[in-house]
Amino acid sequence: MEPDALTALAADAYVYGVPLVRRLSEVQACLQEGCGPLAPAPFNDFAHADGPATPGTHVPFAPADLVDALAQLDLSGGPVRLHVPDTAGAYYVLRFVDAWSNAFAYLGSRATGTAEGDWLVVPPGWAGTVPDGVSGVIDAPTSVVSVVGRLACDGPEDMPRVRALQQELTLTHLGDRAHRTGLPATESGVPGELRFFEELRVWMADFPPAAADRAYQDRFQPLGLLEEGISPYVSAAPRLVRALGRGLALGRLRVEEAARRPAPGAPAGAWQMIPHLRDYNVDHLGVGTLGPPEWRIADREASYLVRAVAARRGRGLPHGYEAVYAETSRDSHGRPLTGAHRYVLRLAPPPPVRAFWSLTAYDSPGGHLVANEAARYAIGKRTPGLVHGADGSLTLHLSAERPEDPQEAANWLPVPAGAFRPVLRLHLPGQAVLDGEYVVPPVERLEARPASGRPGTP
Repeated sequence: MEPDALTALAADAYVYGVPLVRRLSEVQACLQEGCGPLAPAPFNDFAHADGPATPGTHVPFAPADLVDALAQLDLSGGPVRLHVPDTAGAYYVLRFVDAWSNAFAYLGSRATGTAEGDWLVVPPGWAGTVPDGVSGVIDAPTSVVSVVGRLACDGPEDMPRVRALQQELTLTHLGDRAHRTGLPATESGVPGELRFFEELRVWMADFPPAAADRAYQDRFQPLGLLEEGISPYVSAAPRLVRALGRGLALGRLRVEEAARRPAPGAPAGAWQMIPHLRDYNVDHLGVGTLGPPEWRIADREASYLVRAVAARRGRGLPHGYEAVYAETSRDSHGRPLTGAHRYVLRLAPPPPVRAFWSLTAYDSPGGHLVANEAARYAIGKRTPGLVHGADGSLTLHLSAERPEDPQEAANWLPVPAGAFRPVLRLHLPGQAVLDGEYVVPPVERLEARPASGRPGTP
């Protein structure tokens, strides 16, 4: 194969394989070091956050009104039994993600309700007997699975309730064999610049994708990605090393450009909303997923780039029918948002949701919460005391200082003094959101006035 063709093939392999490598690298980190505020936990055990995100939570764009729960499952020794508690109607979701970053099942308020129950998570090809008392079976496409959970929380005073739920969220290994304690090892002698392809080679073999994807990845034979046994990258030929290095750079650039690509014709200050970022899973649609064509990307090869962009954004985003996140960094005239000015967001009407919506402001470019004297980091449907207009509209006030007017202060979201980025989360969005009929209006900057107010509590 010609050098240019080999480089192009390596770029395709990066786009195709980066979701697997990122996903399993994160699994490995969660097992050994922890994930953000979550302590490390072994396979088949939950790690829980101590509460919603605060300014001390050094995780970009962490939610301020949800509490994270995370478990890495290894099903190589057999099924795992998952017990979910009764949340008495309070919102929660457990999203099941396979090694290739496909969200293939959901439990929770939308998918299965909020009652107590037990679920059996089984490995590929399992044909055993389902124990008594099990609500249903979740068929995993790969033997390693992440369970990404979030529980609604109304602030520190609500944490005793959430902690009780955390204690009841349990996993029990039912297999007749011991499960793994770590991921399959890669060859230690592979040079650093080829580590990505070595991890892809090993993990691709241990966690095979759907049959149609296996046919696609056969193209990567000239890159050594289908070689078994001793790694071909320990003493790879210079020609191959060059092609892999260049292809890696090209593949990364392709994903970064796709992630930055704005919506065509978007007006100044438009909110970026991507409800279909997780629609690349077309093969494994289990409990709680939706299968109509509008939730599937028809072009399989095109879906690989979408999947790579989603992997770059991390594990936080579910399918759009579970939640939609919108964000912006500019006002209605295209000017960067900064705490040096005062802003309003006029929601007429507020976003249509079946669960709740909330708005959070993060510093930019870091994406972290910034301390304020009100200790208010999110505002939304569950915020007590919001003042609505006679027509049901809602005007939110975004500023670094507390507004003087009591009604404005009731609807106040404190923002950082410098550049900031608001994120609007819509949990169980209405059809008008998903169809694009409901458009979040741009943030409007107010005219300057003497700053006589001072930070305080709403």
